[in-house]
Amino acid sequence: MASDPTPITRELPPPSTKSETRSVTQPALRRELGFTHSTAIVVANMIGTGIFGTTGYLAGDLGRPYLVLAIWVVGAVVAVAGCLCYSEMGVNLPESGGEYIFLREAWGPVWGFLSGWISFFAGFSAPIAANALLLSEYFSHFNPAFATSVGGSAVGAQNWLHVGPGQCLAAGIVLALSVLNVVGLKLAAKLQNVLTSLKLGVLLLFLGLAFAIGHGSTAHFSQAAVRTSSNSLPAQFAVSLVWVMFAYSGWNAATYVSGEMKTPERTIPAALVTGTLSVAALYLLLNVAFIYAMPLESMKGVEAIGEVSAGALFGARGGNFFSAIMTIGLLSCVSAMVIAGPRVYFAMASDRSFFPAAARIHPRWGTPVHAIIYQAIATVAMILTGTFKSLVVYIGFALIFFAALTVAGMVRLRRRERWKRLAVVDWGYPLAPAVFIVASIWMLSYTASLRPKESAFGLLTVALGAALYFWKFRRGSQPHA
Repeated sequence: MASDPTPITRELPPPSTKSETRSVTQPALRRELGFTHSTAIVVANMIGTGIFGTTGYLAGDLGRPYLVLAIWVVGAVVAVAGCLCYSEMGVNLPESGGEYIFLREAWGPVWGFLSGWISFFAGFSAPIAANALLLSEYFSHFNPAFATSVGGSAVGAQNWLHVGPGQCLAAGIVLALSVLNVVGLKLAAKLQNVLTSLKLGVLLLFLGLAFAIGHGSTAHFSQAAVRTSSNSLPAQFAVSLVWVMFAYSGWNAATYVSGEMKTPERTIPAALVTGTLSVAALYLLLNVAFIYAMPLESMKGVEAIGEVSAGALFGARGGNFFSAIMTIGLLSCVSAMVIAGPRVYFAMASDRSFFPAAARIHPRWGTPVHAIIYQAIATVAMILTGTFKSLVVYIGFALIFFAALTVAGMVRLRRRERWKRLAVVDWGYPLAPAVFIVASIWMLSYTASLRPKESAFGLLTVALGAALYFWKFRRGSQPHA
């Protein structure tokens, strides 16, 4: 359905200082997304680096097939609990921006700013970089020159700058998708639907063929592996759950584009619940297929688990085919996050809590062009200076902290007189927020104890954001774009 070519205008919020009284009128984000597009964004955000690169590490950390499967079920329960809480918040606050909008309303502007600050680094730029790097790693199955790691270390790891064909491919993909998103959301959403449909179709084909003609064995489900972790199982389970929640991250993606939905009050809950439950079922089945393909001992430390398991099930040719499709699957995930992230920075800048240019909408294409550019620059910088594994725990720790704070904010916002309560959340309340918050505290406490460097880096990012807010934005001073 074609959109109205006439520019839509909105009044920006009043300036942050009383002395500043200017009013700015500019084009607004266009409401073009329906249930299918929104659900595709959720699914595409979720199915990516986590499922294609996590199970190999879980095999060594947990050492038991039933624990590897159980941790994905626990992660699904936590994700669905968060999904229900975010659905209720999205219905009441249907603006693009996700946690930034929710935390701003629940806890005040400083926490809204910090969530957006974390989203810029750990919520989108770092995951996009991790997905793009893993995409290059899968592509190296066909051309080894594009490998981003050699023997577990990043190419060029002797220096802080990691530059090779794989990193250049990853950066080029991010830049190309960013340009596509600048020229129009509808075009990007159509590409997203195609990539997501292709990814889901082939993953379902992979599952069907794995158990029908694959060279696997049910004996693998009773074969344990020697654990590579010296931590106790309860402690390691909590830390490993951070990796799983990283794989599930994206269950909240529809809330980032609420302001561009035609009917957000119906679309947000439907897209979040449908997308999250579908992906949770798919994740569990994929892990069953991975273990069916090879014993845990053989998959310990394997990063490209999809590629290796496909080769074990179908031989070299089958492995080549599914490796190609998994590469496309990661492309879908990168594309979805490139769409969602700039909407957070746009919302922040509209409140004068981010670089002002991020609030500018292109008059012709109706997209937050500067916000997209800022994200692309940060992502490319992370691709050239980071590695896949080094990014994951940092991402997980920071995102879990702010997601828990957001869910706690929902409990507070429910006291509002005109707050609309979703029946599915109200039933058994406060079960959903309690499950999410308790699980988050459990994960955060063990991660801080067992992975102090990554946790400290996450907290340092928060502290730097707080310092920036009180130095620049609380006083009404603005950085120059």
